[in-house]
Amino acid sequence: MFDTMTITKVGGALAGALLIFLLLNWASDLIYSTGSEHAAEVAYLIEVEGDAPADEATPAETVDVAAMVAAGDVTKGQKVFGKCKACHKIGAGQNAAGPSLFAIVGKDVASADGFGYSSALSAVDGNWTVEKLNEFLTKPKAMVPGTKMGFAGLKKDADRANLIAYLQTLGN
Repeated sequence: MFDTMTITKVGGALAGALLIFLLLNWASDLIYSTGSEHAAEVAYLIEVEGDAPADEATPAETVDVAAMVAAGDVTKGQKVFGKCKACHKIGAGQNAAGPSLFAIVGKDVASADGFGYSSALSAVDGNWTVEKLNEFLTKPKAMVPGTKMGFAGLKKDADRANLIAYLQTLGN
């Protein structure tokens, strides 16, 4: 149907188009880059009466994780668990790439039988409280630098609350 020369020309044309696309993408990044990952700094600041000055540190709002989890939706949490089930199982003693999450809430950290934890996670003391789970699920590598868990974390408070509410139902 096609001779090898035609197939070679088509392949070369596709490779050339990809190369041009990549070069244009690279050039546009150079042209439109702010020079950092962060947005450009504000050129000037307009102070409004009643606002705290920008250089004053305002205390971070403290979140009541227990209340947030108590208000969590178990059904939604089960859906959020879909992000976890590639590596974690919920049956007792069913370890996979990650440890079993059966009865994880209140359990000692790094204590699933038969699972080889990283030394970083093994060094974490205490139990998996809802507060500790919330912190870990926000960004695992920030709480436990050196953990083998490659998950980036759950950014939304509601997703974490729903997931922890679901995890509380497993074997507890």
